[in-house]
Amino acid sequence: MNSSRRHFSFPLVVCAGLFLLTAGCASQVPPGPAPVDGAPAVSTPAEAKPEGAAVPDNRDPFERYNRLVYSFNEWFDRYILKPVSKGYRAVLPSPIRTGIGNFFNNLREPIVILNDLFQGKFKQALSDTGRFLVNTTVGIGGLFDPATPLGMKRRDEDFGQTLAVWGVGEGPYLVLPFLGPSNLRDSAGLVVDWQIYPPNRLEETSTRDKLLVLEVVEKRSQLLDASDILEQAAGQDPYTFVREAYRQRRRNVVYDGNPPKTVPKGLFDDDDAPPKPKAPAPGPEPVKL
Repeated sequence: MNSSRRHFSFPLVVCAGLFLLTAGCASQVPPGPAPVDGAPAVSTPAEAKPEGAAVPDNRDPFERYNRLVYSFNEWFDRYILKPVSKGYRAVLPSPIRTGIGNFFNNLREPIVILNDLFQGKFKQALSDTGRFLVNTTVGIGGLFDPATPLGMKRRDEDFGQTLAVWGVGEGPYLVLPFLGPSNLRDSAGLVVDWQIYPPNRLEETSTRDKLLVLEVVEKRSQLLDASDILEQAAGQDPYTFVREAYRQRRRNVVYDGNPPKTVPKGLFDDDDAPPKPKAPAPGPEPVKL
């Protein structure tokens, strides 16, 4: 295999597999007029950015640290997680992998149900509780998903979304070791969801750890086919692609697929937007002769 081929890490595949963004085109500074003979050349303004220059993001104040963690996550995925996931996929047939995926999706339903209640979505909580009961009983512990054909679709709710509903802003962007893209609000939400997740309540730590490893490998195996698509979508800076994909997806799920054009400032948010220019004061009325 060509060593120059771009490798895409697990966080990139996860983000773009969930929400694929089109890469934006960098704006170019139009060339100025040619200098007139004998006239001094017009210098480029200091504010002008050379083509391809990185523009600092006020919502990513820890970018240097985040890029280091991103590189570590990429290395971990390339040399450990991805090869293990390929072996897992090669050994187990598709129906068994589907059953394992259904099982872990069902284990996460209590997180969804509790966050439904925290957000005041009581009708949705009732539907998600029914889904959990049907799949746990009729679906033999969640290995099968009979609830979806019955109209009880799977939803995505977590405590990070709950904090957003309560008025907490996303705060600075963070890349977490092994876990990938996040932000200050969602990182705090992970702590609560971690406590709710049923495997973490097991007293037998060996069983818990095996379940968690199996879940990660199963989810990575589902995204092995996405790398070729992302090679064109991510452009020259996969880190920025992941960051913007994560922000767009989280904003979409917080507002249940209908995000507003403007989002009010939250608890963890800085007032990054520059102040709007004031309208010029009206001049004196012309004197009539």
